[in-house]
Amino acid sequence: MALQVGDRAPSFEAKDQDGNTVKLSDFQGKKIVIYFYPKDSTPACTAQACSLRDNYDALLHKGFVVLGVSVDDEKSHKKFANKYSLPFPLLADPEHVIVDAYGVWGEKMLYGRKYMGTIRTTFIIDEGGGIQEVISKVDTKNHAGQVLNGN
Repeated sequence: MALQVGDRAPSFEAKDQDGNTVKLSDFQGKKIVIYFYPKDSTPACTAQACSLRDNYDALLHKGFVVLGVSVDDEKSHKKFANKYSLPFPLLADPEHVIVDAYGVWGEKMLYGRKYMGTIRTTFIIDEGGGIQEVISKVDTKNHAGQVLNGN
């Protein structure tokens, strides 16, 4: 079951595209945008990441830390981050630990075929570690605007 506004954000620890260990607790006292996306270098995921990249200064100015999460591995994340000059950590979750904790791994449908995958969702976590907002209808091309303007 997906997390709701007011829930406590589950803690996690994962490696980013550079092999650094990133923990939710590293960002205590900060606002966090944690966005879950299906796959590196696909059109919609690239549009979403580039929207956040292009508006990164505005996000930082508002006090946000941005973290991307997918089930791709570090090597895939590194290639994706380098190709599109992404300035924020992309966390590798190939074991599905974080996607499961946040309730974003589930059944999807593409061209009438059902399969399991990451459900594109963004959580905004407040300074105290609570979920302040859940964006489930992500506009990939204007995702930063959704975050900055409150959905």
